[in-house]
Amino acid sequence: MRSGRSPVGEAGVAIGRDMAVAGYRSVIAELPPGSQRSRVGACPDYARMGSVRAVVQRVTSASVEVAGDVVGAIGRGMVVLVGVTHDDVASKATKLATKLWNLRIFDDDDGVMNRSLADLSDLCRANPADAAGVLVVSQFTLYGDTSKGRRPSWIAAARPDVAEPLVDAVVAQLRALGAEVETGRFRTEMAVTLVNDGPVTVIVDV
Repeated sequence: MRSGRSPVGEAGVAIGRDMAVAGYRSVIAELPPGSQRSRVGACPDYARMGSVRAVVQRVTSASVEVAGDVVGAIGRGMVVLVGVTHDDVASKATKLATKLWNLRIFDDDDGVMNRSLADLSDLCRANPADAAGVLVVSQFTLYGDTSKGRRPSWIAAARPDVAEPLVDAVVAQLRALGAEVETGRFRTEMAVTLVNDGPVTVIVDV
């Protein structure tokens, strides 16, 4: 996995993205009516969609199974479904992890959502009952485009070989910050079970 910025910098990323979008539009323009063109519609707006996307749910418990085996489980904490698009870079993974670590969605003593994972990590040193974990699961369908037709288009979702290192980077950074993290498993059919506490669900784009 590469870390840091590419030598070409953000300008190079933008140029590459614009070339990819232009190329995509030229291919779609050549397709006849009734083909993939009609299902996919216009090119996704990468300037708008170019972010690591997460759906965060506050839970009292959660687990993920693969082929009947539990591969990750937490008690109180948050489930984070993470979607990656084509031009995401490692710096965005770090930014997302920091955002999650400091996201105040847990109740304080007055029942107000004023505490984050970072706060609970400090509190659990005195009271282990305050501990909270994180279950991170890759979710490419967060970039499904339902604006045309009845079948979602997945064009904006990054391929697994691109997405996996980015999700791994989110997990690594969360652990570096002090979070107890469990994960799903890439390139498998997963069954996620959770009890949403509240319910509390928020969407985070970085």
